[in-house]
Amino acid sequence: MFTFNRRKLIQAVALAGGAAALPLALGTQKAYAQESSWAAKKKKVQVRGRNMAYYEVGTGDPIVFLHGNPTSSYLWRNIIPHVQHLGRCIAPDLIGMGDSDALPNSADGTYKFSTHRDYIFEMLEAIGVRERVTLVIHDWGSGIGLSYAQRFPERVRGVAFMEAILNPSSLPPIPEPESGLFNIFRSEAGEKVVLQDNIFVEQILIGGLGYYLTEEDKAEYRRPYLVPGESRRPTLEWPRELPRGGNPADTVQLVTSYTDWFAASDVPKLFVRVNPGAIIPAGPLLEFVRGFKNQKEVSVFGSHFVQEISPDAIGRALSEWMSSGAV
Repeated sequence: MFTFNRRKLIQAVALAGGAAALPLALGTQKAYAQESSWAAKKKKVQVRGRNMAYYEVGTGDPIVFLHGNPTSSYLWRNIIPHVQHLGRCIAPDLIGMGDSDALPNSADGTYKFSTHRDYIFEMLEAIGVRERVTLVIHDWGSGIGLSYAQRFPERVRGVAFMEAILNPSSLPPIPEPESGLFNIFRSEAGEKVVLQDNIFVEQILIGGLGYYLTEEDKAEYRRPYLVPGESRRPTLEWPRELPRGGNPADTVQLVTSYTDWFAASDVPKLFVRVNPGAIIPAGPLLEFVRGFKNQKEVSVFGSHFVQEISPDAIGRALSEWMSSGAV
């Protein structure tokens, strides 16, 4: 039986870096009852009987922005204005996240990577995204976007990616850690620290970004997860899906497959190298990524949630790349 120990958790967070240096904000969440101006801007479409929300602006060829954990389409709000004159910008909320409906009767395993992927695929089909697609992707949104590009290469004009989830077969597998936050998320402790204490939102996202977020920003990121329990299930499921130590086997296979395909494909690429970043640090993985075919690299300052730190730098780089004829 796992017994929650606050001191050990703080030590584990410290080992993980990034948000680790800041005090934990555990316990009862402060309620933000204000209406969301961002939610009011979204459209909705039904997928498998559930409403999926998305922000859309502009016309022309689709530019699809895919977020990861524990964010939403809100992550892209300051980047989209840089390219909305270049196409139809679409930023979905993943199922169970943002303003998209939660899945019924959720439990461990409900929000698998493959489930999120299939909902986004069907959503894009439902809103007429079928050709000349540019993907702008981050975190687990990168996994969904690269899976889409692998399945429908004839539909994709180009891919801009940052802090992506990659697992190349040409490098040694990433081992399962013995300590730190990831180990806690994989254990029974995950239910406590995520579903009850909302650590992914409060500590890793909001705590890690500190003064880069306004109170309005913090409220928007908290809003989908104010109620403890299953409303926060996606934010726990995602770290359990990370390919580590060969597990979970089905997700490892999917991530390895799209990584190897993407590295060798001719699809135009914009690699937004985040410095210092978190997921693609200096070392073998970075050198692997730099070897991708038909790729331009730009470097921006930031941590994992770089869109909140250097949105204008990303937006300008994306606009320049798309306008240059590279895609």
